[in-house]
Amino acid sequence: MPPNDDDEDIRAAHERFEVRTRIAIIIASLGRCDVVREVTRRLAAQTRPPDKICLCVTKTEDAPPPEDADGADIILSPIGSCAQRNAGINHIGNAADIIVFFDDDFVPAPNYIAQLEAYFAANPEIAGVTGHVLRDGVKGLGLTFDEADETISAYRAPAPEKASQQSRPSLYGCNMSFRRAALDGVRFDETLPLYGWLEDVDFSAQARRWGPLVKTDAIAGVHLGAKGGRTSGLRFGYSQIVNPIYLNRKGTMTWSHAADNMGRNFISNHLRVLAPESHIDRWGRVKGNWLAITDILRGKINPSRILSL
Repeated sequence: MPPNDDDEDIRAAHERFEVRTRIAIIIASLGRCDVVREVTRRLAAQTRPPDKICLCVTKTEDAPPPEDADGADIILSPIGSCAQRNAGINHIGNAADIIVFFDDDFVPAPNYIAQLEAYFAANPEIAGVTGHVLRDGVKGLGLTFDEADETISAYRAPAPEKASQQSRPSLYGCNMSFRRAALDGVRFDETLPLYGWLEDVDFSAQARRWGPLVKTDAIAGVHLGAKGGRTSGLRFGYSQIVNPIYLNRKGTMTWSHAADNMGRNFISNHLRVLAPESHIDRWGRVKGNWLAITDILRGKINPSRILSL
């Protein structure tokens, strides 16, 4: 029987229909309301806006008022990067196909979400991806939004199908994205309190069981490295030693990776302690390093110990 006009209309409608990938962004923040306001404004201006933005804060004052939040959901959570990000995951549930984690001071290129969507579509086997950080203010005094915008405007991201792809054991926490299917039963370890040093390594290792993790230059942005809201030098120095040991025992960080991470930070702290950078408490980090070593020698390996320091 030849198709009638109604059948042809239905077929044409199906051919025009595209299943939209649902993309949600989670941003955990503490004490940086002005920074978050600028970041959410840029997210709302993406060439392909995210379907949901979750700002996970410990008090309402840390988030922009609703009229400046560009439709973001404000989620209240106990303090700590891991706890706050977990609150975001729980809030989203199954209402997303891709979950993006941005630091509150990461500025994505205007086409970041569009490129991300296309990249996941072109690489169905991967579990997660991190983008190219054009500049990282963590390594210096920090960057301004104007500097970030200038850097981003000069970058031309390659098409996803022509972009570079490097296999990675873990993703950089300032900008990392995962398929929601890879996160069933996966959560950030809240034993890593406050700043959650190396929580991205631990989380990535869990998601990697679903599929490969990669880095690509198809997506890009700038990490401002804002200095407000950071943990103390003593606490951070303690985490630099204890957290890698804890994750190695947990099985989410290889011994070689843990030893390299501890060694580089320990040496850097001690070499620079006599002429420290203005924005880094090297003395505090050195003290924290040695306090951690003392605890380890006593058989005490507990990242949450920093809460009492």
